[in-house]
Amino acid sequence: MNTQEKPIRVLVVGCGNMGASHASAYHEIDGFEICGLVSTGESKVKLNSLLGGGYSLYDDFGAALAATHPDAVCISTYPDTHERYAIQSLEAGCHVFIEKPLADSVEGAERVAAVAAKTGKKLVIGYILRYHPSWQRFIELSGELGKPLVMRMNLNQQSHGVMWDVHRNLMKSLSPIVDCGVHYIDVMCQMTGSKPVQVNAIGARLTDDIPPDNYNYGQLQIRFEDGSVGWYEAGWGPMMSETAFFVKDVIGPKGSVSIVAREAGTSGKSDSVAAHTKTESLRFHHADIDDANNFTQPDSWIDLKDEPDHQELCNREQRFFLKAIREDLDLTAETEYAISSLRVAFACDESVKTGEVVRLA
Repeated sequence: MNTQEKPIRVLVVGCGNMGASHASAYHEIDGFEICGLVSTGESKVKLNSLLGGGYSLYDDFGAALAATHPDAVCISTYPDTHERYAIQSLEAGCHVFIEKPLADSVEGAERVAAVAAKTGKKLVIGYILRYHPSWQRFIELSGELGKPLVMRMNLNQQSHGVMWDVHRNLMKSLSPIVDCGVHYIDVMCQMTGSKPVQVNAIGARLTDDIPPDNYNYGQLQIRFEDGSVGWYEAGWGPMMSETAFFVKDVIGPKGSVSIVAREAGTSGKSDSVAAHTKTESLRFHHADIDDANNFTQPDSWIDLKDEPDHQELCNREQRFFLKAIREDLDLTAETEYAISSLRVAFACDESVKTGEVVRLA
């Protein structure tokens, strides 16, 4: 990158957990410059103070966009605003970094993608696990297990305090298996390299604190064209159990690979955003046995030295965003995988609500 290039001026919209992390990245990375912080509440004031003060603060996104004329917009608001804010930004000539999911409907996501293509502006969706070296190694090792694969994943969160407020607000527009599930559906698709063909899902509404048509516990099952299967489970709320809330396994004919996250598996950490991406170790179990059915080799432990924390993962996402803008990267494939995983997640949502198996075209 030419260090003489003008910095990319970014308007940060949404100043909660993810917005604050992305703003911290923009604050520290050469090549970015924050031109404003937007939120409807006091989170922007707290974030401004955390960053040393001095940034312009706005309550209204449209007014902020008109006042700052940014080069790029970072959208970390609740999903029901994603489509509208993204299209406004793109049509104003801005590049967009947006937290997953891209929109609160598949059709909305497709509309955003179409506007990005029409305007020629960059659209980067925050699939944070694609920037995590341990998760990418996890996916790579799955390729040594043969086919078909069995993929077992969950992220149940005993949310309380501020995180229960966050989760209740999220569930005004999406279920946990859509909001979180897109990450793990994307991982399963990478592991199999195969097309999802059928989904089945169940869910339960365990609290009156959420809309009557939503549920705060869900489990989805996916069948792939190559015979692989996978499940993902997500539950949010103060009633959730902290037993087996962090399972990340892939099993094949030749053995299995598991993420062993001691930090994430600690009691009281299930709703910690920082702990969710911390892998710590990979355990590779080899299925080879001798004539007496004894294993021929012990399990292998892989401790990767490059274990970024949550902030560093956000920094990596934003460095990619900068690279995409500076080098005019073609992001068509990245946008397609984001829409594809969202399409599967909403099919699972449909299965919960109808009680029927959903076959994918």
